[in-house]
Amino acid sequence: MATPKSAYSLSSRIKVKPPAYVFATCIIDSAQMYHNEREVGRAILRFLEAEKNKPNGVKREDIFFTSKLASNISYDATRRSIKESIRASGLGYIDLFLIHAPYGGKAKRLECWRAIEDAIADNEIRTGGVSNYGVKHLKELLASNPRIRPAVNQIEVHPFNTRSEITSFCQENGIVVQAYAPLARAYRMRHPTIVSLSQKYGCTPAQLMVRWSLQHGYVPLPKSVSKERIISNGQIEGFEISAEDMKTMDGLDEYLVTDWDPVDAP
Repeated sequence: MATPKSAYSLSSRIKVKPPAYVFATCIIDSAQMYHNEREVGRAILRFLEAEKNKPNGVKREDIFFTSKLASNISYDATRRSIKESIRASGLGYIDLFLIHAPYGGKAKRLECWRAIEDAIADNEIRTGGVSNYGVKHLKELLASNPRIRPAVNQIEVHPFNTRSEITSFCQENGIVVQAYAPLARAYRMRHPTIVSLSQKYGCTPAQLMVRWSLQHGYVPLPKSVSKERIISNGQIEGFEISAEDMKTMDGLDEYLVTDWDPVDAP
């Protein structure tokens, strides 16, 4: 199907062949910074070509492709970069386009958001959002009376970094929290509480953490290069974490940052 260089990404650069099980998740997360929009797009297009003649084959509209702005430079630079992302992916449009980080200062952030609004008006992207925005940045954007409010804030969230102030603000203001690194990049899979609760619920530590995210109302973006783990991570419908155990998991917060942390950028 796809070459070994094809990239399927849920929260980072992940190189796997994209068979049907991959696209059951629908969300495919890329970014200009990952340098994989072309490879991801080609893998999707090859998959769609193979699905074309099937009675219930997957169509372009069944796939939710996300990309992100690498740098907050200017309105014009943002418009150009969105067009380039569309061209590179070959998908015709981008379902969700995010400002990847709140760097550059207030004026640049708002200028780039205006470019996203205009790209939505021109049908280049379907939905706009932000990533790694702290409460300060979200308040700043909402206070600017945008024509289009951000639909998503994609941030690192897991039981060991709950970011309750940011997530509460998002939910109070109708902004969906997409949780990247919801498994804390496996750094705490052997934590006694995680091990104990996963045994209690008859699930894997990863399934427990994905379930925690969902029960908080977030959209988790688990990452894996393994077909088996990708499938397993989605098999979380057979149990529900009790309110008491959710509170216990919330209490694991240690502000564990597994990658970068721009939420306090000036």
